[in-house]
Formats: sequence, structure tokens, C-alpha cells
Amino acid sequence: MAKKGDKRKLVGLVSEESGERIYYTSKNTMNTPEKLQLRKYSKKLRKHVLFVETKKNLGRNEVKPKKH
Repeated sequence: MAKKGDKRKLVGLVSEESGERIYYTSKNTMNTPEKLQLRKYSKKLRKHVLFVETKKNLGRNEVKPKKH
């Protein structure tokens, strides 16, 4: 279980070329406030491409305001 004051966040990595999200990693937001950019292997394209950080949940677990 995560600690209450934990600075590490779980982020997903999205391919710049194909738009697929197949890699997840955690990062320390205090040390690296900018978005991660990593070259990883894409099985779909069968080559190494640039993957950029995005939120892991992408709005599924966020609380949305109620409509009246």
C-alpha cells in the first residue's frame, strides 16, 4: 500500500507514432516535474519509437461533478 505522503506517481507511456499505451512506470514528481520521454520498443510498429508520459487513469477514476 502506498504511503500517505508518497511523491511517486504511476504514469502511462503513449507512443508518438501509433498512439498505443503499452508501458506503465512510476516517477518521482519532485525530482522530475516535466513529462517523461523514453524510447521504447513498439510491437505494433516493430521498431523503437518515442513514448511520452500521460496520466494512467485517463479520467476513469476521477470524481466528476454531478449534473443538476
